[in-house]
Amino acid sequence: MKALISVSDKTGIVDFAKSLIKLGYEIISSGGTCKLLRENEIPAIEVSDYTNFPECFEGRIKTLHPRIEGGILFKRNDKAHQESAKDLEIEGIDIVVCNLYPFRETLNAGASHEDIIENIDIGGPTMLRAAAKNYEDVAVVIHPEDYNTILEELQTYNSVSLETKERLAAKVFNHTAHYDAMIASYFNQKHNIKAPEQLTLTFDKVQDLRYGENPHQSAAYYKQIKLEKGLLTNAKKLHGKELSYNNISDTNGGLETLKEFSEPTIVAVKHGTACGIGSADTIAEAFCKAYEADPISIFGGIVLANREIDVTTAEQMSKIFLEVIIAPNYTDDALNILTKKKNVRILQLENIEKTIPNSTVAKTVLGGLLLQDADLELYNEGSLEVVTEKHPTDEEKKDLLFAWKMVKHTKSNGIALAKNKRSVGIGSGQVSRIGALEIAVRQAGDKSKGAVLASDAFFPFPDCVELAAKAGITAIIQPGGSVKDQDSIDAANKLGIAMMFTHQRHFKH
Repeated sequence: MKALISVSDKTGIVDFAKSLIKLGYEIISSGGTCKLLRENEIPAIEVSDYTNFPECFEGRIKTLHPRIEGGILFKRNDKAHQESAKDLEIEGIDIVVCNLYPFRETLNAGASHEDIIENIDIGGPTMLRAAAKNYEDVAVVIHPEDYNTILEELQTYNSVSLETKERLAAKVFNHTAHYDAMIASYFNQKHNIKAPEQLTLTFDKVQDLRYGENPHQSAAYYKQIKLEKGLLTNAKKLHGKELSYNNISDTNGGLETLKEFSEPTIVAVKHGTACGIGSADTIAEAFCKAYEADPISIFGGIVLANREIDVTTAEQMSKIFLEVIIAPNYTDDALNILTKKKNVRILQLENIEKTIPNSTVAKTVLGGLLLQDADLELYNEGSLEVVTEKHPTDEEKKDLLFAWKMVKHTKSNGIALAKNKRSVGIGSGQVSRIGALEIAVRQAGDKSKGAVLASDAFFPFPDCVELAAKAGITAIIQPGGSVKDQDSIDAANKLGIAMMFTHQRHFKH
């Protein structure tokens, strides 16, 4: 009986190899693995000695040989295969233990292109795929966590069960597909290929989740391969229960909104929608603004901050029930206050303000996938245009741009009302624009007087301008682009409202 061992992750391999020797296996190995085994007094045959063919081309060819691949692939119960193996002096290899060159680690270490290329494994995937294809005759192992399973079955039954071998084969094909997808992604990014003819996405599992959006739906959480700063998957949980599916989804939506703001800002989120946003000179003042924007909806919500949480802010937060708090840092005293609440999830995310350039977003549909560039541009400064007789004041313009950041991340049809760098009303996800505005105005109440309005898309009719004026709104920002733009401009002029066009919409579906 023979086992071929060639691993880059050497966790547990010495003990595993010793156990195989005790079970009567002959070990074939190569390179650093062979050296490690021999250093631990484990007899191992060097691959080049087994094949009578030297490693060559700086180690690019080690295991690519008929004695290796044939020993893995030939069918043990096929008479013609048996005869060919005998004629070619190919002996069966019964166990293949292999994990691949550290391509991901090399990529994330910022290595040179040459080093990245040299860490593309060729022989390893070939052996793994061969063993997985011939799983009825060969047990293939890629994860150290499976060593004990193999040993227990060998020690108990003197063989590995077909069920186990098939399960291990499935792991291999997932692993090699993942490995190739990482390489393809590297080349796509290097050459800015955003929509290749065949797209294979690959992610690492972070954890299984208790359930999905609802208890009857199973769910899991995955993260991208390449390390990037400022992503939710890099957040460190400091306190509280495990994050749920909805916690993760809602927190990510809030994080996208938060990244629009550079000054101290709080974004409060409920059911995937911002319910309060505030910017100020300090994070404590920003929290007050976000809370006052909607003190009802923030209850049981998620709060995101782009500055360190201090004692003053923590004391305010501790007065209400929050599901998740995420910030770049916390003072020790602030953490002492917040962790008194057992269930609140407290996350720390360094570089929380960092955006990811040239990123794409995907959305699944039944039987397919939609892929697009991330909506990273807020507006083009040169395209901002005042289209009414009345111009916004400097303060109104600041609020208009604040509201524009809000509405960019509000589900269409979306309306955002703001005043003094604070949200006062948000209407989202409505089938009509006037319906979204009615919700925002109703939520704002008297706070709409002197506020400004942002709309994620143009006004097809002047009704929104008329309702805005009735609510006391003094300025509007919207993309423009309707064939009836002039009707809205005329209404704004008549009602004394300033209006700006961005000439850029922000639908979010």
